[in-house]
Amino acid sequence: MTMTTAEAGKILSANFAPWVLELGLTVESLGDDRAVLRLPWSQRLAREGGGLSGQALMAAADTATVIAVSAARGGFVPMTTVQQSTSFQRAVLGSDVLVEAVLTKVGRRMAFADITMSVATTGELAARANTVYTLLG
Repeated sequence: MTMTTAEAGKILSANFAPWVLELGLTVESLGDDRAVLRLPWSQRLAREGGGLSGQALMAAADTATVIAVSAARGGFVPMTTVQQSTSFQRAVLGSDVLVEAVLTKVGRRMAFADITMSVATTGELAARANTVYTLLG
């Protein structure tokens, strides 16, 4: 049974640091091996020149992976990031970002994901990331 976006939203609100919650991430959709989150545009997250900060994008990618793993496992389990690599391809100016984490492998103790971050208004790719997690529970 696929987790609902409401259930995923509860995982988000119950398991992340207050500063991550302040990003305003919302769960847009879920599948057995993926999660799509929306990072809303905020001038507060912009750098000089008006582009969305890379730190906000990286935190969103990390968070989307946790939600995707939780959906795949049927609920939240403690986990920790082992590795994250991010490549930025274009600035995000004045637009929300859709963050899609697709699990490439989920084992008993490790999970791997590829993440795309797209400009919501145009669909253009803004950044890519890949993550590796250790599952603790």
